[in-house]
Amino acid sequence: MAGNFSLGLTGGIGSGKTTIANMFGELGAALIDTDLIAHQLTTPEGLAIPTIRSQFGAEFITADGAMNRAAIRQLVFANPGQKHKLEAILHPLIRAETERQASTASGDYRIFIVPLLIESGNWRNRVDRILVVDCDEETQISRVMSRNQLSREQVQAIMRNQARRQDRLNAADDVIVNGSDLKNIREEVLRLHQQYLQLADISK
Repeated sequence: MAGNFSLGLTGGIGSGKTTIANMFGELGAALIDTDLIAHQLTTPEGLAIPTIRSQFGAEFITADGAMNRAAIRQLVFANPGQKHKLEAILHPLIRAETERQASTASGDYRIFIVPLLIESGNWRNRVDRILVVDCDEETQISRVMSRNQLSREQVQAIMRNQARRQDRLNAADDVIVNGSDLKNIREEVLRLHQQYLQLADISK
């Protein structure tokens, strides 16, 4: 079982949350990725697929039985009511699977990777500390355009639906600035890992 310390890790799209989280994972932290859980729920045979099909229609399911992400993305950005309807389907399932994984996690401590941690409002009470992965907004835009083949306007629309950069920083207990210097980032991850081990009452 994981130690008795829990960290919430968040950051804007393209900030490099997964890269940073994996560094902590290599050092011995147990990673619980809510984005990955959401993805698994909407793959073929995923638990959310039957309800998405009945609530949104077969046109939002691909031929192989997964959620049609492009169609859903276009729908929810154009219609906040549809966004809330999708969240009402996914959020209870994500929470249940997150809690299941947390209860069985094996590692020095738990890291919950939550892209919308600040926006959700209730994570502050569920973790001991919040770590924000930060970078400048132009870097976010260029990374996501390259990674997801999205236009600048599409990336900016996603960012407008996330917490403002300053709001994330205001909520942070710890911050890692994810620029281009991986050596410095690894050193900062190691420093914070040692701090989290102490908070988890683990001596190494």
